[in-house]
Amino acid sequence: MVMLETKNLGISFGGLRAVDEFNLTVEKGQLYGLIGPNGAGKTTVFNLLTGVYAPTSGGFFLEGKSLAGKSPLEINRCGIARTFQNIRLFKDMSVIDNVKVGLHNAAHYSIFEGLLMLPRYAAEEAALEKRARELLQVFDLDGEREYLASNLPYGKQRKLEIARALATSPKLLLLDEPAAGMNPNETAELMETIRFVRDEFDMTILLIEHDMKLVSGICEQVTVLNFGTTLAQGETSAVLSDPKVVRAYLGE
Repeated sequence: MVMLETKNLGISFGGLRAVDEFNLTVEKGQLYGLIGPNGAGKTTVFNLLTGVYAPTSGGFFLEGKSLAGKSPLEINRCGIARTFQNIRLFKDMSVIDNVKVGLHNAAHYSIFEGLLMLPRYAAEEAALEKRARELLQVFDLDGEREYLASNLPYGKQRKLEIARALATSPKLLLLDEPAAGMNPNETAELMETIRFVRDEFDMTILLIEHDMKLVSGICEQVTVLNFGTTLAQGETSAVLSDPKVVRAYLGE
């Protein structure tokens, strides 16, 4: 079953064609890598898929449903969540409150019920608290739930960002350079975390990453972007050994 499909997806900024005729198919449950040199257009693709940018050509589909032109909130509610290359937590909020922000899709009480703290509000808030703690336990963060997010070590901030994304109950999780800034031990732990998320949450994952050890260790297939166009696509080991890909990363 196809989870994500892009068809000739593209965007221009003035005279610059940042992404050109990008075609991608990600199957349900797949762990897929999007790689390429700096400036290749990878994060621009993520911004297109999450509604930060509207495509100037082509489109993209989640389980066959067109999402091009929808807002970030609408796209999230349809089932796409993301993390960012530079961690974007609410750093002055507690760990558990960061996760509860992600649970906004699950809250169904009205503003009136919230202001008056009526029984429905209290019951739903208790359920959200319980769900947030369950997610934190998955990532071994429950013991630090009352800490400020800014006080967590870097690796745990990455985990918290993933937990917050999962709180929105996505079908597709986009991870933008999750290993950025991590040491080898943290990267190895992250690889296990990503595998766990895919298996435990029946998740489809598309990730951008520069750490080729991580990519080759967990991604079943990859697409390589270079100057906004697709350079290579296919099974991971074959693509990473493609001379065109090696040249793009290392030069002639």
